Amino acid sequence: MATAKKASKKPAKKPAAKKPVAKKSAKKSAKKAPAKKAPAKKAAPKKSGAKRKPNAAFMKAMTPSATLGAVVGTSPLPRTEVTKKIWDYIKKNKLQDAVNRRLINADDKLRAVFGGKSKVSMFEMTKLVSNHLK
Repeated sequence: MATAKKASKKPAKKPAAKKPVAKKSAKKSAKKAPAKKAPAKKAAPKKSGAKRKPNAAFMKAMTPSATLGAVVGTSPLPRTEVTKKIWDYIKKNKLQDAVNRRLINADDKLRAVFGGKSKVSMFEMTKLVSNHLK
């Protein structure tokens, strides 16, 4: 008994021919392409030893109110100088809380500036002081 092997030879596949690409019609090209976003600007490399330029908004001289003027003076000052003078006043009169150094214990002059609050955090202080600058 001889078993017959099936000899099925398949013809070799031919590589598929590339189909020609049809040109786009005029109607399809009329569609707007999605707008490309501008590339993000890279920050300039920091130069060591170079001073930063101060922000003009902080350097603008502002007139303190009468209540704030009792602490820092009545002449127009930039915000940075107002903050420095308030801290000088706080340190001179030892108004910084001994346990939590972020809190300021207000005396009579500062209580008027802080809107009647007896204790204020140093971060809240700048917000309350800005209400007294014109």
